[in-house]
Amino acid sequence: MGKLEGKVALVTGGARGIGKAICERLAAEGAKLAIVDIMLDVAQATCEEFKAKGVEAYAYAANVAKMEDAEATVAAVVKDMGSVDILVNNAGITRDTLMLRMTEQDWDAVIAVNLKGTFNFTKAVVRPMMKQRAGKIINIASVVGRMGNVGQANYSASKAGVIALAKTTAKEFASRNIQVNAVAPGYIITDMTGKLSQEATDQFLKIIPAGRGGQPSDVANVVYFLASPDSDYVTGQVINVDGGMLM
Repeated sequence: MGKLEGKVALVTGGARGIGKAICERLAAEGAKLAIVDIMLDVAQATCEEFKAKGVEAYAYAANVAKMEDAEATVAAVVKDMGSVDILVNNAGITRDTLMLRMTEQDWDAVIAVNLKGTFNFTKAVVRPMMKQRAGKIINIASVVGRMGNVGQANYSASKAGVIALAKTTAKEFASRNIQVNAVAPGYIITDMTGKLSQEATDQFLKIIPAGRGGQPSDVANVVYFLASPDSDYVTGQVINVDGGMLM
């Protein structure tokens, strides 16, 4: 029996990439899945894959940037599945360009999804978690939220905000037995990093002591630890998953 047997895990952006890998890891330890994506058909397709493996999974469509979507989704998950024990704030977008070229729309879109979306879902789950006096919240940040990166003013600012939000909410919720932490991936091989030029990829690999990119499963393994009872005395922390890039 897995350490998450019977627990309900809500993963935003859970249908693809790192989010899907997180779902796979949590499900392997017995968790039931609430898979959230902005496109219902994408969430449903991933949901069906998990159901075919015998995992209890539900699909939900939500624009994480809208508070009403977050509240409605959490209410639906509690109704359908009984609780929300684990929240993984994974949904994120990029609109990379140099600061001088960045439009207000580029800035607003990334902040709305990455930072406000994390706030929205955290706020929506905290009351149910406080009632059950237990919960795990894991924010997916990024090493660029700690070090900055050329061409990512909006993205790095959003991820720095996600880290600060984890620390503040960890302090606010600790007395209710809710742990909040952040995971900061480095260069992870996904569709998102696949769009980078070879030159940009080479630049990243030069500064990674491990000499290679990470896999989504590397991130998922750390998320699992933070979602499990093994981390009950860990809160307000940021764990880099970056092959030593940021030391």
